[in-house]
Amino acid sequence: MRKFILPFLFVATNLTSLAQKQNCDDKPYPAPTLTDSLKKAFEANLRSAEKKYKADSLNDDQIIWYGRRLAYLGYYKEAIAIYTKGIQLHPNNARFYRHRAHRYITLRCYDNAIADLKKAIDLIKDQIDEIEEDGIPNERNFPTGTLHTNIYYHLGLAYYLKGDNRQALLAWEKCLDIADNDDMKVATLNWLNITLRKMGRQKDADHHLLDVTKGMEIIENLDYYDILLMYQSGDESKLVEKTQNQQTASNATLGYGLGTYYQLKGDKSKAKELFEKVVAGNQWNSFGYIAAETELAKMK
Repeated sequence: MRKFILPFLFVATNLTSLAQKQNCDDKPYPAPTLTDSLKKAFEANLRSAEKKYKADSLNDDQIIWYGRRLAYLGYYKEAIAIYTKGIQLHPNNARFYRHRAHRYITLRCYDNAIADLKKAIDLIKDQIDEIEEDGIPNERNFPTGTLHTNIYYHLGLAYYLKGDNRQALLAWEKCLDIADNDDMKVATLNWLNITLRKMGRQKDADHHLLDVTKGMEIIENLDYYDILLMYQSGDESKLVEKTQNQQTASNATLGYGLGTYYQLKGDKSKAKELFEKVVAGNQWNSFGYIAAETELAKMK
């Protein structure tokens, strides 16, 4: 298997070695599950990003993309090290803190992620927002996230996964306020909805559901959209059918969404069953998996 030599990190690694890596709690984490064609594409993208990085290792864009390409293949700690180098070179560039925080969340390092995202918020004050190009483009090749929305979105996630619903809510309310497309709106509304309901604020959650309509133009966040429509209708049959197999990131999202729906209705048995199916799957790095893992830990 091809090895990638990571300059400045003095690391040589391969995909099979990822099973021996440690996360923030010093637990082994698995390599991401990728189809052969996707893995080959990611490896080619990483080689290209590494080449550009070697040619201009001080350039902020080259550093960012090298880190992102590393992370897509599961080199999370190596990506964090690259972003840290970027911070040392460009301490006032919020993008490095935003991307490093995402990978801290992947590794379950929530306090580190929160610190980075709060720093990023300080740095973007009075700055015009900018579109974030997708590393894995959607079918329309239309980026749905911006630097500012992604900072607040991930801050909400970090607080939520840590168990601080109040701070999570504040971050997601800000994200929703500045979101300018339906994809980002439904992604944010999904987490806002369940957080409000967990806080006993059902009326506020129902009020937000009024913003979810059948005419929304959704490109990539269809799973979040389906979860919100389930809350509107009270009919979980569509999600029940879709969550039979937990081997995809999509089903991890839906599995956690349906499990939380049952949990909020007081059916702890069904909720636990769904969460267990999610973590029995292979999407360790997905937010649905991480959230299900967190809920199961609370149930012990």
